[in-house]
Amino acid sequence: MPSLKIDVRTSPLGSPDLVTFFIKGSPLPAGVPAAEFDGAPCSTVLLRDKDRRTLVVGLGDKEKIEPDTLRRAAGAALKQLLKLGGGDIALDLAAHAAHIAPAVEGALLAGYKFEGFGKDASKKTRGVLARLQVLVRENELANARVQARDAEIISAVVNTVRDIGNLPGNMITPALLAEKALELARGRALTVKIWNERHLKRDGFGGILAVGQGSAHPPRLIVLEYRGGPKRGVPVALVGKAITFDTGGISIKGSAAMDEMKFDKMGGLAVLGIMLAAADLKLPLNLVGLIPSAENMPGPDAYRPGDIITTRDGKTIEVLNTDAEGRIILADAIAHARLTYKPSAILEYSTLTGAVIMALGHRRAGLFTSEDKLRDALVAAGKTTGELVWPMPVDDEFRENVLSEIATAKNTSFREGSACSSASFVKLWAEETPFVHLDIAGTAWTTKPPAHLEAGATGFGIRLMLQALRAGLPV
Repeated sequence: MPSLKIDVRTSPLGSPDLVTFFIKGSPLPAGVPAAEFDGAPCSTVLLRDKDRRTLVVGLGDKEKIEPDTLRRAAGAALKQLLKLGGGDIALDLAAHAAHIAPAVEGALLAGYKFEGFGKDASKKTRGVLARLQVLVRENELANARVQARDAEIISAVVNTVRDIGNLPGNMITPALLAEKALELARGRALTVKIWNERHLKRDGFGGILAVGQGSAHPPRLIVLEYRGGPKRGVPVALVGKAITFDTGGISIKGSAAMDEMKFDKMGGLAVLGIMLAAADLKLPLNLVGLIPSAENMPGPDAYRPGDIITTRDGKTIEVLNTDAEGRIILADAIAHARLTYKPSAILEYSTLTGAVIMALGHRRAGLFTSEDKLRDALVAAGKTTGELVWPMPVDDEFRENVLSEIATAKNTSFREGSACSSASFVKLWAEETPFVHLDIAGTAWTTKPPAHLEAGATGFGIRLMLQALRAGLPV
């Protein structure tokens, strides 16, 4: 595969496929039949002449154009041109200087495709993006290069995470994920610490050990530290669930779509991606990323319904269902973040519940927090990045659902509001630290991709959090 080159210019070099953006109601470009093209968002019409192909892509009504409009339109255009065999593509953004970064992001995200294993390379169904030209006005060159460079950094990390996310359980165990984190951190301003099984026992991570004990592949805790802010500055903690494969354990899942449980690691991978991009962007802040990782299997040593587990900070969990395993490993990691780093806030990602999919579908992640400023900042970041979040309640009524008569908490609630109750469960381990839970079960992967993505892992949440952090997350 050729390496990708991004070239910000005032006019195209050579004869690339050209993408132009059309606002509904504007005069139609020459050669576009009005009956075939109305300018609706992501609608396209292809024009051909002897020198090049030009793809006109709609943006819809002018007053409704947002950053994500350009992101999706550019992605839709790239996917169509790649299917036609294109590899050198130019985006005409001269009239859209405010949206250069999202358009470049959309193109680079659309340019990604997981190729799979053992496929005949001669039967590829599309071209490979080798050069992306970004066309702007002369007075916008400097700004456009900064925007394009940031978009390139962020998109490259998201696509790396998508690659890992798409790997099946036999190719990415907790130990292999830890090795991958070490490999990716090399050469970046990141410190990585790995807890193996012996270290987890030594330090009292009873939750991670319990979930992982039914598997032949032992669990890991991966901790990445980034110090881009003041030397003694308090960090923001990011915590992400990385179950490399989830059978449900003894409370085994049904067989339908169980293969998708390779994506149960996407919360942890979101945290990994945020840490990698923070280092590449040289963000002026301190972050710590904690990724508890295990494989949830029904082996002879598997933990059982009825077990009592003691977590990192001495709290106890009554296990009622071994398929509610994510919150158990998160409890350990959140407690470790609180006790060791005393962070200004703990922001947690997990593919935690099917209930959030029933409530919100696959376009929005559930956002659970009692911190109004954090909630508003993440909602705003979601609108900018197109990674939408929807505020959900995490009140005392749901907390009562998970309290146990024989332990600190029970890991499932049979009452209504299971997504909210699950959020209240993990919040217990944050104690008084400002806390956000993002349930990305509906957004972490897709079988019906939007205009700018392919089926599979989406990398959801990386761009969202980077936008929030760069805008000054109120912590």
